Amino acid sequence: MALVPLVPKARVDAADLPLIEAGEESFGTLLNTWLAIANCPGMFSTYLPFIRSVTGPGALDGRVKELTAVYVSLLNHCRYSASHRCYSALRKGITEADLERLAAGDFASFSGIEQLALRFTRALTLDIPVTGRDAGVTGVDPELLAQVRDAFEPPALVEFVMSVSLWNALTRFHRVMDLDLDLGEPPAAVDAAV
Repeated sequence: MALVPLVPKARVDAADLPLIEAGEESFGTLLNTWLAIANCPGMFSTYLPFIRSVTGPGALDGRVKELTAVYVSLLNHCRYSASHRCYSALRKGITEADLERLAAGDFASFSGIEQLALRFTRALTLDIPVTGRDAGVTGVDPELLAQVRDAFEPPALVEFVMSVSLWNALTRFHRVMDLDLDLGEPPAAVDAAV
């Protein structure tokens, strides 16, 4: 059962309704996360444009963006986010075989840049919360940071860190909210790994 009630569309704040309806048209359904956010009138009108800005086309390679977003949902054990991120990844050219390898932790067939991105994603997701400032100011191994700095141009790197940070926040939001799936189950291998 969801942590908060989902707001019926008829009770969505007027400021949020146009974007909710545009999202509904785009996805073919109202997403439960949107209806949970609708408990805070006006928040959705800020949330959706920001999500679109971070997840849309930009300086960061699309495959890297999609693979790392799915990986964040796996690392945070969030089935709802995994469903959404797999839905997005499959629509944007990531194959089910890619997702199976990702879920199994078998990164050997990914490109070098994708493997580096997945290592960095893991560090951003798991290392930072447990690394005190006395052990490392950034919370990420300096050697890994140097590799990432060399591999990505500044706009792509900002977009990358923002994307992983966004999905860390949202997977934690989704998991705690305990939302029912609204875009179907993630592929079986991903579902088993969540």
